[in-house]
Amino acid sequence: MPPHPKKKRSSSRKGWRWSHFQKPPMAITTCAQCRSPKPPHTVCPTCGYYGGREVISMNPEESDQT
Repeated sequence: MPPHPKKKRSSSRKGWRWSHFQKPPMAITTCAQCRSPKPPHTVCPTCGYYGGREVISMNPEESDQT
């Protein structure tokens, strides 16, 4: 049988251990095309550009093909 803890770990000790384990703040960059804030390495949700070229067409009349 493996050894087991002799006493319960208190909630304050548990808090000390987990105090540095938080999610870092999300990085925000500006879009090179429209200068709106966006997450890095993603298509701009405002203009649809990524890496200097249009990836998603944001015009509603162009995407309507019915």
